[in-house]
Amino acid sequence: MPDYYPRFACKMGACREACCVGWPIAFSLEDYFHLSTLDCSPALRDIIDRGVRIALEPRPERYAEVVPRYDGDCSLRLPDGRCSLQAELGEDALTDVCCLYPRGIRCDEGYEISCANSCEAVLELLFEKEAPISFIKKTLTVRIPPAAARKVTFETLHHARELRLWFIRQLQQRQYSLPERLKALESCVCRAEAALESRDEQALLAMMAAPYRPAALRKNADQKSLLAGIEKAERLLKLVDERSPSVSRYGEQALAYFTGGGDVYARYLEAKNRFEKLVPKWELYYEHMLVNHMFFSEFPLQDRPESFHDEYAALCVIYTLLRFLCIGWLAQHYTENAFTDICAAAFRLIDHTDFEHYALYLLKKTGMNGGDSLDEWIVL
Repeated sequence: MPDYYPRFACKMGACREACCVGWPIAFSLEDYFHLSTLDCSPALRDIIDRGVRIALEPRPERYAEVVPRYDGDCSLRLPDGRCSLQAELGEDALTDVCCLYPRGIRCDEGYEISCANSCEAVLELLFEKEAPISFIKKTLTVRIPPAAARKVTFETLHHARELRLWFIRQLQQRQYSLPERLKALESCVCRAEAALESRDEQALLAMMAAPYRPAALRKNADQKSLLAGIEKAERLLKLVDERSPSVSRYGEQALAYFTGGGDVYARYLEAKNRFEKLVPKWELYYEHMLVNHMFFSEFPLQDRPESFHDEYAALCVIYTLLRFLCIGWLAQHYTENAFTDICAAAFRLIDHTDFEHYALYLLKKTGMNGGDSLDEWIVL
């Protein structure tokens, strides 16, 4: 698990953007019958019976869902922000999704547990850290839901976790800028994929044991590169806005700022400089978020039929989306918690939807998924 994990605790009613507000909450057939047979007070039974319904297209793993209130809030949520199930009956009464979130459990090579960046409490823990995220082993007692069978398997020569942690360490080489580290990661994933495709275990082990190999960006962050990157980020954000209410309120104003007339390059530089003064540790924070996402999502071994390089390209898009959103929004609406809230909103889309699938589709459709074109995503 990541070293921050033992310190994680739900903020309950203290959350600014609670996970049970505005999200579709669905649970399994087993959880549905668990809720239906709870021994609880008449008042709570009435809330459950009126607030839970069978899905229109029920499946065993997604059989029922919470009926949101008129304001989008969960029907089971109390006015003080706590869950009525947990308040009356304790944590064991919760469904698997509510009990676990934002935790994710994997069991491909022994058990792993970590937390999603979509939770503001997780980001606040990450932003308190100065040292790189490390990974520890610890015995935990947690309720483990049934694991879904993987749809896609990869040849890893029995080095899956070792390889994933090696990729993470490449992104933590702080003697180089974060854009430089992202660029160097491209060579790493290509070399690893070639070794695995040829089933050359010795080449794979030698690569992971070799000293860090920096890679300079092929383009300087000049006006032409930045304008190309801004154009791509605008197209990405328009795609995102169509699919994510949690991001659109930030994205629309960020887009309006950069496309509101005048010299786009000058407006971007002004906003970028303001952002980096307001958030001087931005590289540290972005490193932590990307590393945590890589571990949580099993980068680059996500359960989808994409190459390592495609997954790397999607990671570059995530970096660009976060930069563009934060720079555009904070140029206009800086508050103490704004950076955390924007990033959490973005990861509600990134970690819990098919965002990376859409991002890869956009990259491939426009020919922006390789070579110099990816540098334009990174220089922002």
